[in-house]
Amino acid sequence: MERELICQSCGMPLEQDELFGTNANRSKSEEYCVYCFKNGRYTQNVTMDEMIEHCVDYLDDFNRDTGLNLTRDEAVQQMRMFFPKLKRWGGN
Repeated sequence: MERELICQSCGMPLEQDELFGTNANRSKSEEYCVYCFKNGRYTQNVTMDEMIEHCVDYLDDFNRDTGLNLTRDEAVQQMRMFFPKLKRWGGN
């Protein structure tokens, strides 16, 4: 079974090559998306809470793509439980 890669900063599924960020040597990063990581650096200097607020702005797209109907508060609550598990925010 193939493992699902997700961005270790924002949690976005990395399903297509063009979504992968780049390392300092310009190789593909399998840990971060292009929106969060470029040339070996994070694209935004933000806290986890600021990242959650940024990501929740895309809730309509997420609900459409997943068939879910999360409210903004539900999505924020889920991200506050999930994000600490991501590498950038202290996860392994």
